[in-house]
Amino acid sequence: MRGFLIRKEIYELYTAFHKEVKMRQVIVYSGEDGYFIAECPSLPGCISQGQTREEAVVNIKEAINGYIAALKEDGLPVPEENFSAMVVAV
Repeated sequence: MRGFLIRKEIYELYTAFHKEVKMRQVIVYSGEDGYFIAECPSLPGCISQGQTREEAVVNIKEAINGYIAALKEDGLPVPEENFSAMVVAV
């Protein structure tokens, strides 16, 4: 019975975590100035940058959180994410 309770607690923690964490598609690419640019296509105008790819990702996470907080504060709907991406050969 104890094993069941531990698994139940882990499951509850897991589901609580995933209710809070939202996934957003982010595109990261190198800019002309050597900085990395990070964009979140589902949030128009949500763009950040960093000297490294890792810094750009940290910065875009902060930008996404601020963007969503501003929408909620203004009573505006938060756009849903759609993970529709494609790489095209040209």
